[in-house]
Amino acid sequence: MPEGADLPRRVTEAPAPGGLYVTLPNLITVARLCAVPATVWLILHGRLDLGFGLFVGAGISDAVDGWLARVRNARSALGAILDPLADKTLLVSVYVTLAAVGVLPDWLAILVVFRDLLIIGGFLMLWVLGAPPVVRPLFVSKLNTTMQIGLAALALALAGFQLSAPDLLLATIWATATSTLVSGAAYVWLALRRMPV
Repeated sequence: MPEGADLPRRVTEAPAPGGLYVTLPNLITVARLCAVPATVWLILHGRLDLGFGLFVGAGISDAVDGWLARVRNARSALGAILDPLADKTLLVSVYVTLAAVGVLPDWLAILVVFRDLLIIGGFLMLWVLGAPPVVRPLFVSKLNTTMQIGLAALALALAGFQLSAPDLLLATIWATATSTLVSGAAYVWLALRRMPV
């Protein structure tokens, strides 16, 4: 999953040859998006081991479609929207579902969802006010995305394979919560700076 992919970025590269949107990278991204309900279903039915495998597979597919888009010059505006949408849909769904089954704390899932809604809401508000931001992922946002992915994979692995590492899980939960708060605050600060006076 691309680090810091919170919102669709403006596409400055040339579009896919012939303007086609049905490219192999886009098809892989759509498949990753379709894997979300399957991952949620597996978690809800106690198959967190298989959910872990599907989650890791989704992460690998994200790296593959990004690489293919670069080497085959198959970047497109559709891909720029679909890729972060698939990533965020998977992450948010996994966090909410893991909280629902008691693997992760519910307050953390609420924090993750609220941060994303806050960023999207701020983006839309600036757009309506005539000051659309040029979205550039911040370092802290890249770090936050990495932390969120790592925690989700760790929680799925521990619960799915009946492993025990409570101290590691707790430390990762608090580190992820901190990076989520800091990255959300950073985007709010940037949005306030762009607000028209």
